[in-house]
Amino acid sequence: MTKEEFSHILPSIPVKPGIYKYYNADDVIIYVGKAKHLRKRVSSYFNKHIDYFKTRVLVSEIVRMEFTIVDSEQDALLLENSLIKQYQPKYNLALKDDRSYPYIVIKNEEYPRIFLTRRVIKDGSEYLGPYTNVDHVRSILELMRQTIPIRSCKLPLTEKSIAKGKYKECLEYHIGNCKAPCVGFQTRDEYMWHVNQVKEVLKGKMGEITKYYKKEMNELAANLEFEKAEIAKKKIEYISNYTSSSIIVNTKIDNVDVCSIVSNEDYAYVNYMIIVQGSITQTHSVRIEKKLDESDEEIITHALLQLRERFRSTSKEIVTQFPIEFSNEIIITVPKMGDKKKLLELSLQNANYFIQEQRRKNALLLEEPSDQDRLHLLKQLQHDMHLKELPLHIECFDNSNFQGAYPVSAMVCFKEALPYKKEYRHFHIKTVEGINDFASMKETVYRRYKRVLEEGKSIPQLIIIDGGKGQLSSAMESIRDLDLAGKTTVVGLAKNIEEIFYPGDKDSLKLPFNSPSLNLVKRIRDEVHRFGITFHRKTRSSGTIKNELENIEGVGEKTAQLLLQTFRSVNKIRQASIEDIAKVVGNAKATLVLEHFKK
Repeated sequence: MTKEEFSHILPSIPVKPGIYKYYNADDVIIYVGKAKHLRKRVSSYFNKHIDYFKTRVLVSEIVRMEFTIVDSEQDALLLENSLIKQYQPKYNLALKDDRSYPYIVIKNEEYPRIFLTRRVIKDGSEYLGPYTNVDHVRSILELMRQTIPIRSCKLPLTEKSIAKGKYKECLEYHIGNCKAPCVGFQTRDEYMWHVNQVKEVLKGKMGEITKYYKKEMNELAANLEFEKAEIAKKKIEYISNYTSSSIIVNTKIDNVDVCSIVSNEDYAYVNYMIIVQGSITQTHSVRIEKKLDESDEEIITHALLQLRERFRSTSKEIVTQFPIEFSNEIIITVPKMGDKKKLLELSLQNANYFIQEQRRKNALLLEEPSDQDRLHLLKQLQHDMHLKELPLHIECFDNSNFQGAYPVSAMVCFKEALPYKKEYRHFHIKTVEGINDFASMKETVYRRYKRVLEEGKSIPQLIIIDGGKGQLSSAMESIRDLDLAGKTTVVGLAKNIEEIFYPGDKDSLKLPFNSPSLNLVKRIRDEVHRFGITFHRKTRSSGTIKNELENIEGVGEKTAQLLLQTFRSVNKIRQASIEDIAKVVGNAKATLVLEHFKK
């Protein structure tokens, strides 16, 4: 949209708080924003010089816009967050985190079971979490097991089934971990009270359960039941030990969220902590890619909205580095000194540590790239290799043999720049006699895509033939036989020097040295080598394919192995004189070998 086009709609833009939606030529929402004053905010995109490249690109794509008026900027913030999650516009910040975090589930049952899970099922159960530290979750579960009598069995307990006397108390009852609701030794009301105490413990609140056991211990001691009183005392000690081992920052600080940010031109790193009764119950760091020229205030507000929702925070106070616009119900604190300032500094330490960890993982290739990183990589590969289509689906072929024996082929599949092992294939060469890499490649490619067409599967956008011009020409024969020419891109990859050949081209293409595109191609090539060699070794050890020499009538396995040990390869045997071969296996068998090669 140009400034002239915008000037025509300017008078119709509201002068109240609200949200605005930008649409592109395909009528897709590409950006959602909020504003105190819609007309002023939207006008800023068109009436001032924009230095940031991505913002200029956004403005150039806008075809139309829509507006929604709300009562306040806080309402606009919440509506903006809701629309971003619904439409996921490409120019809005995306707080992506593909990892699966564990939850503690309280099952929707008459006598609920409580356990660790990574699957959230909409069955009416209550899910507490997610938790970013699995060890922390397990320690909580161990605390509950030691102190709160909740059943661990999978019996389908109902009041009717208990009344029928279908069950019998188990070992957990006899060692004090369960009060046997299955046989009526514990009422449902009492059981549910313990379930509620589990919820309090999971929130970091140990006070109520500690009071309960102190009262129980005193009553048991007064009734001279000293052994049971000792059990209650041990539970109090276990809770106390757990509390002291937690990360205590200040017992006077209760129900506070802390959020800090460290950013550069391209990314922002946000650390988020939940403090309950002076203990850090959750801490989580995320990396956010900047889409436009967003300020740290915008990024941290966006991150807080999603992180508070994800971790189900009910804190009424947020400690941050600078003032931000948030819900009227939430107190925003920017501490200058004291314990809350120390909390903020601790959060910043975590953010900086997270940055160092990200750099270390990237350097050691310990972390898979994000969806967005992989998409950018494939677009770069498409550009560098001049491909018509984005290569979301890539397959690569390689032949393998050992000293002229045991010929096999392998194929690996990459989808969205990641290995898709479900589609990996290996091939025993069936129609080729002897060692012929060109004919083997032709057979393998034909068999692969004939099967793909028969099963109605998708053809990859890019097929890589490892081995250069000869193998590429052979592969193209099969591609043409299957009427796939022009429906996919097939290239040859010269061994060692990573030159890329296209069918019919004299000159090769060399991708930029150490570029992400070249690294991806090399990774795919290395993967097909690994997969092929592994299969080849297995084939050799199992003896499923005979050595070419063993196909000669009158030459057995021992003779073939003796020749290979002496001459090191079938090709050298083919070039050897009858006298040299006779020295190893005698005149009769030497004659048979040479007659075979003459044919």
